[in-house]
Amino acid sequence: MGRHAKPKPDPELPDDVDPADALLLEPYLRRRQPPLRGRRTHQPVGGGAMHVRSTEQRILLRWNDFEYEVVGIADNLTEAQQWAAGANG
Repeated sequence: MGRHAKPKPDPELPDDVDPADALLLEPYLRRRQPPLRGRRTHQPVGGGAMHVRSTEQRILLRWNDFEYEVVGIADNLTEAQQWAAGANG
């Protein structure tokens, strides 16, 4: 039989997790990763594309390890982008 590579456990596992159990936890840990938008994001209050109508208010969203939650409202696109970049808390 040929050699098979074992999947490597996630390097961000807590120290008290046994590496043998890491494979069992992998699907759970993968679900806790934010979608491609990142940990902080924003979207227009009225919906639509994020780059149009830059003077409209934006809903500020933060990833809490399970889903996005609303944490505030920015007055315009510039303020929302600054918040998403981490400039305003």
